[in-house]
Amino acid sequence: MTFRTPDPDDPGAPVHEAIAGPPPNPDEVRRMLEGVIDPELGASIVDLGMVKDVRVDDGGAVTVKVALTTAGCPLRGQIKSDVESKVRGLRGVTAVDVEYGEMTQEERSAVMQRARWEAKENAPDTMVPSSTRVLAVASGKGGVGKSSVTVNLAAALAAQGRTVGVLDADIWGFSVPRMLGVEGRLGGSDGKIDPNTVEVPNLDEPGGPPGLIKVISMGFLVDDEGTALMWRGLILSKALEQFLTDVRWGDMDYLLIDMPPGTGDIQMALSRLLPSTEMLVVTTPALAAQKVAVRVADMARRSYLKVVGVLENMSEFVAPDGSRHPIFGEGGGAALASQIGAPLIGRVPIEPGVSAGGDTGRPAVLDDPEGPAGSEFRHVARRIVDELLPPVDLSSCTARIFEIAEANLQS
Repeated sequence: MTFRTPDPDDPGAPVHEAIAGPPPNPDEVRRMLEGVIDPELGASIVDLGMVKDVRVDDGGAVTVKVALTTAGCPLRGQIKSDVESKVRGLRGVTAVDVEYGEMTQEERSAVMQRARWEAKENAPDTMVPSSTRVLAVASGKGGVGKSSVTVNLAAALAAQGRTVGVLDADIWGFSVPRMLGVEGRLGGSDGKIDPNTVEVPNLDEPGGPPGLIKVISMGFLVDDEGTALMWRGLILSKALEQFLTDVRWGDMDYLLIDMPPGTGDIQMALSRLLPSTEMLVVTTPALAAQKVAVRVADMARRSYLKVVGVLENMSEFVAPDGSRHPIFGEGGGAALASQIGAPLIGRVPIEPGVSAGGDTGRPAVLDDPEGPAGSEFRHVARRIVDELLPPVDLSSCTARIFEIAEANLQS
């Protein structure tokens, strides 16, 4: 079943697949909306009191009324997009409509007071800026190329002149440093850790400003890549928390998190620490990989994280003569996308350069950007930026309120 999110300003809005099931209740919708973060205040729109009403009819149509700080808030489009994206991730939702209201003077004052108090008295829960788009790259099982997908997508986004963070959350099986060709211990000061960095040439605008990748991995903290880390769940979760709270990430457009396979402690910790995270599920054409990956999507939704899409890796082998051979079968990515109600956003072919780039620290996107794999990764990165997770455009809704308040105080 398909549905179209009502949008009078965009009658050509894309059709979305509805996820089969009974309609959610309003409390479930509100819990999902806790993952919509006001990019200026760094807090959930639910906690800020911006969600005034949630209605769900018997057919699964959801209406959310959002009170904005000002009627003309430039971030209204961003908030609307995030609300729709989150709610569409619930089973049984057939339509999403966002209605707007305006906060009263008392409500605006409460929001301003909260913003000032948090800025002066409280350190943020994490060092990841609230304006950073967070994408967790996950898989149901190992061996599907999740880390190579993470590294190449990070390189493709950075090749647009963007700043991209990569957090290697696969604590046991860290591989990102080698795949990006980054070596050396982590430095820092004032009790905070500075990520290692890699500069990336701008491929979308040759001669334009380069991109930057900021990298954090357990691989920078051990003496030997062959060292086995025999840690259990609580320590693993604490390591992830430190990577988010003790690292001086700074401004970033995107943060990509290379997740360990499965549905364990790291996945549950991430949903608690970064509720605004979206998830990209990586699978292969094989039926076994698809069936296991379904569990990852189910875990994400149980944790109120939106599954932004499915990427099929190793979809087929592209021979030097251009012929294509589906070595591992066909259709696994499309079947998974259909089953979990998320779009199939790319099919990356098997190419020796991807494996070789992982060994030499030169991602295929940078080594051969026009090759079959490199061009597909760049296509997926453009789709992420243009459609699925567009960068946050920080226009100062709250700053306007502060300016008005300061003017009133001075007068």
